[in-house]
Amino acid sequence: MAAPASAFVCCSFIAIIIGMNITLLDSATLGSDIDTSVLGQFGTFTDYPSSDRQEVSERVQNADIVVTNKVVMDREMLEAAPSLKLICLTATGVNNIDLDAARGMNIAVTNVAGYSTASVAQHTIASTLSLLEHLEYYDSYVKSGQYAGNTMFTHLSRTFWEVDGKHWGIIGLGAIGKAVARIAEAMGCSISYYSTSGRNLDASYRHQELDELLRESDVVSIHAPLNDQTRDLIRSKELSLMKQHAILVNVGRGGIVNETDLAQALRDSVLRAAAIDVFSREPIEAENPLLADDVQDKLLLTPHIAWASVEARTRVVDEVCANISAFLAGESRNRVV
Repeated sequence: MAAPASAFVCCSFIAIIIGMNITLLDSATLGSDIDTSVLGQFGTFTDYPSSDRQEVSERVQNADIVVTNKVVMDREMLEAAPSLKLICLTATGVNNIDLDAARGMNIAVTNVAGYSTASVAQHTIASTLSLLEHLEYYDSYVKSGQYAGNTMFTHLSRTFWEVDGKHWGIIGLGAIGKAVARIAEAMGCSISYYSTSGRNLDASYRHQELDELLRESDVVSIHAPLNDQTRDLIRSKELSLMKQHAILVNVGRGGIVNETDLAQALRDSVLRAAAIDVFSREPIEAENPLLADDVQDKLLLTPHIAWASVEARTRVVDEVCANISAFLAGESRNRVV
């Protein structure tokens, strides 16, 4: 009696998996608290915490599947991997992959999207509240012993404000921008937004042109990609439009806000403060103007961590596994190329 067709498909699928070589090039970008060994279910799995260019060319030679976050896979690197069938990005952005070369070599490329929405929205709100309430200062005041030596039950040297009743302007109303809008609205804020592409006109919130949004907002948060429309979107001219007590939060991309202009605007008290999680060069360069001593009390700087809650990073690995399963089954889940 002939075996059912599904049995041949199943056996073929298992044979493919057994023969796969899966190489993760930069697991350190996912953190040591995330289990990447689940990728071993698809074949022989090799995990490298990081890989420089010379190491990449050696490590991908026998790889059927490469998993990476930020490692550059240009034409030269792709040509060094004759067995490569699939590149799985542990990120949404695909700018580190030569997509044209991959297409020409019949190498599929997948990404992950939506995994960090809750994490980035939370970081945006947390950063804003920290700046509004001067939490770092007040925490240091108590821990330094100054409060213990005071005769008054409270200490009010730094004025802080409620977010309730304020106007929150959002630059880039994608999934993350909408998540921030919902939370801010729940805290009593009115919401407006500026579409950097000019195509996203969401009737749920009031759309404004950029200049108008900057003039009216008490908090401005950026959730846009870096492209020709957004590069250097916020410079001295735009900063000068903001309210003197306004807060700017950038969790989009570093190149959207001109860092030299922002440092000077803070120095001149053009706006109250800024929270920056992304920089024009990462890691941040030692000479970055945002590291100047005279602007530190008006800045909250974090090392590109808004996306990286443990839940978000776990979702990334789960999504990569789902992308690999789909690819092996002949499906095009999250496929870029």
